[in-house]
Amino acid sequence: MTSSDSAAQKAPAKDPWDLPDVSGLVVGVLGGTGPQGKGLAYRLARAGQKVIVGSRAAGRARDAAADIGLGVEGADNAETARRSDLVIVAVPWEGHGATLASLRTELAGKLVVDCVNPLGFDKKGAYALKPEEGSAAEQAAALLPDSRVTAAFHHLSAVLLEDREIDEIDTDVMVLGEARADVETVQALAGRIPGMRGVFAGRLRNAHQVESLVANLISVNRRYKAHAGLRVTDV
Repeated sequence: MTSSDSAAQKAPAKDPWDLPDVSGLVVGVLGGTGPQGKGLAYRLARAGQKVIVGSRAAGRARDAAADIGLGVEGADNAETARRSDLVIVAVPWEGHGATLASLRTELAGKLVVDCVNPLGFDKKGAYALKPEEGSAAEQAAALLPDSRVTAAFHHLSAVLLEDREIDEIDTDVMVLGEARADVETVQALAGRIPGMRGVFAGRLRNAHQVESLVANLISVNRRYKAHAGLRVTDV
């Protein structure tokens, strides 16, 4: 067999937009009582996803779930992690490490999507923080060695997510991770929300600049009284 014959028999390259069906996954949202987590839970449930919102206090989670409706359930963080196939981490940065460390067992074997942005604020506005591990997503990966950690949903406006008068959110979602199958699962989940598209944006070592960009978007929003998102062109 010649080298040209071998090349001719190679399987065609996989279409990067050929994404899996994720409609049957149960999605848990840790920090689901905060604006970003609650907004994501609402959008995914509205798209037909089974969603559980989690909180340190089960009562708060149940109240948030009742407010969202759409069949969303509420539970404490540990139960949310146990019952979910995919878990979105939307807790405040200040509690990020402690929350994940306490859930290492419950999150073992799970696909974890970290959307936390380490930010500080002063009189000049928002600025990025650099965690010791490099990023919030890399901190999650270090704390959860038995989980499959990805990063996504950083640049979404909580105001738009929670606005029930808005049917579509016009934005791309940067998705980072180590395993192609995991990244594609998260891309597909993002694509369940009308107007959104999940775009592969590199491995977790590139998460810091994606998380940090939120500081720039906050500046844009304040100057222009907007709820800016991102679009990646030519893909």
